[in-house]
Amino acid sequence: MTTTTRPVRHRALGDQTWQDQAVCTPTEYTPVDPEVFFPGPEDTAAITTAKALCAQCPVARACLDAALETGDTHGIRGGLTEEEREPLHSRLIDRLDYSRVNAVLAGRDIHITRAERRAVVLAGYRQDVPVERLAWLLKISPEHALKLYRETRRAIRHRQIAEQAARTASAGQGAAEQLHRDDFGTAA
Repeated sequence: MTTTTRPVRHRALGDQTWQDQAVCTPTEYTPVDPEVFFPGPEDTAAITTAKALCAQCPVARACLDAALETGDTHGIRGGLTEEEREPLHSRLIDRLDYSRVNAVLAGRDIHITRAERRAVVLAGYRQDVPVERLAWLLKISPEHALKLYRETRRAIRHRQIAEQAARTASAGQGAAEQLHRDDFGTAA
């Protein structure tokens, strides 16, 4: 597990300003050859060099997010090779990053996955976020936001009913086991 002490900065939709802070952006003070980030699969020295530069980059996470969200499969991005990013591309739709959910609830316009979108709706419902605000946050109509809140309320209610039924069943089963364990047939 990786722990960072820096605050998470998620890039806004369409925002490419993070690239100005990237270590791989050549400047007169840091003349980085962009080709270093596009090594051949067998060029381990170039891969190691590129990953070392990415490890120093303050926007490596934004770079990786951008590569995943745009489907970029070329070169080293966010400190990962093409092969290392490949499994992340297929699992991106199920990513659930609560820092991204909180950023959306705070009004940031960032890319979120389907799972994060569901988490925004659930958190909005639990925090009594008005329908109009949820609609604005998710860029949907107020009618659609209301529908999502209704579905959430229904799912919560069904889960509570199922949990109550499971508790009742386990309590009833415990009582039945108690009857079988008692020694009723002892003769004096």
